[in-house]
Amino acid sequence: MAKQIQPVVIIIQSLKDIKHFLLDMDGTIYLGQQLIEGTPVFLELLDKQGRKAIFVTNNSSKNRFDYQRKLCKMGIDIESTAIYTSGEATIRYLLNRSPGANIFLLGTPTLAKDFTDAGFTLVTDSKPDLVVVGFDTTLTYKKLWQACDYLQDGAAYLATHADLNCPLENGRYMPDAGAIIKFIEASTGKAPLVIGKPSLHMLEGILTKYSLKKEEIAIVGDRLYTDMKLGLDAGVTTILVLSGETNRQMYEQSGLEVSHVFSSIKELAQSLI
Repeated sequence: MAKQIQPVVIIIQSLKDIKHFLLDMDGTIYLGQQLIEGTPVFLELLDKQGRKAIFVTNNSSKNRFDYQRKLCKMGIDIESTAIYTSGEATIRYLLNRSPGANIFLLGTPTLAKDFTDAGFTLVTDSKPDLVVVGFDTTLTYKKLWQACDYLQDGAAYLATHADLNCPLENGRYMPDAGAIIKFIEASTGKAPLVIGKPSLHMLEGILTKYSLKKEEIAIVGDRLYTDMKLGLDAGVTTILVLSGETNRQMYEQSGLEVSHVFSSIKELAQSLI
């Protein structure tokens, strides 16, 4: 069951005022390799109404070009600049604070390339300035052990995001970065600074990159403790869809009051017509 979250701000705003929809991806517009019904109609409708979609994901196992190709295969043709990942958010955060740092990364080769392209040095056998945990689908026990050693030696500690699971088709899940964080915490007692949702660092990066105003955006997602918590903490419109991790019972038991709840992106599209 999702974590219990106390509401910070309740925003009930007419969707006619929203100009930019920050769309989560896993569990919101697709599950695994399967597009959720209504997604193309929703995106076409936004275009006709002069609104924009920005695709925002905590999943750092891929970069924006990977997601662009994935969406293209599903029939969604968008520019890579319309995609913002927790990996990009983490890199932007570090460029402002620790440019050129030596990093021990738990991440995929794609994420590693993004870090090196941004001027960071990735180390494997020497003490780093920072340990960064992403959604590492190439994870090994050796990597986990090294990360724990470096943290015990005093390295700073960041994570791209802290989602425990990544939703798949047929109601299944795969362990996500949050599960890796829990492993490391059990061994070292240390917790990272998390950059992705629900951290305000994620939203601040989006507002800056796309020059957005908070009153003109809505966060659309399927998770209470990332998507919805970010929106409530930031005081922006929140739209929960029940097509991924969260079901109606989980929402009702959470104690949250989000701005809008829809069964899926299809129902959200119908409300905009």
